[in-house]
Amino acid sequence: MQKKELGVYIHIPFCAKKCIYCDFVSFENKLNLQSQYVEKLLEEINNEKELFKNYKITTIYIGGGTPSIINVDLIGKILSKIDRENDAEITIELNPGTVTKQKLIKYKDFGINRLSIGLQSTKNEILKQIGRIHNYEKFLESYKYAKEVGYDNINVDLMIGIPNQSIQDIKDSINKIASLKPSHISVYSLIIEPNTPIENMINKNLLELPSDEYERMQYAYVKNLLELRGYKHYEISNFAINGKYSKHNINCWEQKEYIGFGVSAHSYINKKRFSNTESLEQYLSEDYKKIKLLQEIQNIEDEQKEYMLLGLRKIDGIKISEFKEKFNGQNPIFLFKKELDKLVKQKLLKVDLDNIKLTRKGLDLANLVWEEFV
Repeated sequence: MQKKELGVYIHIPFCAKKCIYCDFVSFENKLNLQSQYVEKLLEEINNEKELFKNYKITTIYIGGGTPSIINVDLIGKILSKIDRENDAEITIELNPGTVTKQKLIKYKDFGINRLSIGLQSTKNEILKQIGRIHNYEKFLESYKYAKEVGYDNINVDLMIGIPNQSIQDIKDSINKIASLKPSHISVYSLIIEPNTPIENMINKNLLELPSDEYERMQYAYVKNLLELRGYKHYEISNFAINGKYSKHNINCWEQKEYIGFGVSAHSYINKKRFSNTESLEQYLSEDYKKIKLLQEIQNIEDEQKEYMLLGLRKIDGIKISEFKEKFNGQNPIFLFKKELDKLVKQKLLKVDLDNIKLTRKGLDLANLVWEEFV
């Protein structure tokens, strides 16, 4: 019997300083716990050895927090415990200024073949405003080291929708980064999460968000500029050249299974979604089974809706034939007739012989599309 693919997510929750918009489970000033944390993480991985036998691991994603802030050998220790396919995509997130050339050489030795660098903007005043601790010059230094070490699969994160950010600021960022030719660029809209410092500042009128219309203009500008530079827009927020898509993320959008290790990590296996505790203290002290919380056991209807929601994040959308293959011949055109008719009428979706995908208008108003499948 052919083994199914499995993605692995590793959460490293430490960072030097939390950004004002961040609502991820991450902790500043707790680096003294990094060795203890990794030991617990290895214990958790070891407890899933039986599960691994039924799958082939094709992607590993090390996120955070700032994974690159911890001792480099701890990353090696984690990866040495995960048996994966020879051609597995292994990504680590890093922040500018947190890696040396030597550290990047070690990452390569450990099998890491993809880097994701959190830049957000090339404008130092914008970086300072949102609480990033690096500047653009630090990014250039880290990027140069990565290229010298031989990395050819590098993602750079950028952000739009930031208070006081102009179209010109965005143009400068896109042009500067595209001229470096990273294989992948992610462009996210700033999302104001509850109980973050930036929400507090906006509520007190200390910062003002751009209008929805202005942010849509920024998004259209980014899309056009990157496509002119040869980047393929393949998912709402993601662009790549030379087919260097993020395999780990594509697998998630195609509803493939993954397992998460570490505090707050999420998993999706056998139609079950579960997550680990968000408490670092509990994660470090409790028994393995007590840190896990079951979120959902999907029935077939939930699974089908989620497949639509996730698949419509991709610019090429959903293949009707693939939906039918996954769900025993059931046709999404009939299953979701009411929703699809409504969205096509609103010019948010287009449906052809074997494809359901967002229109240009649908790209701007994707949340309205996804709401139909929640």
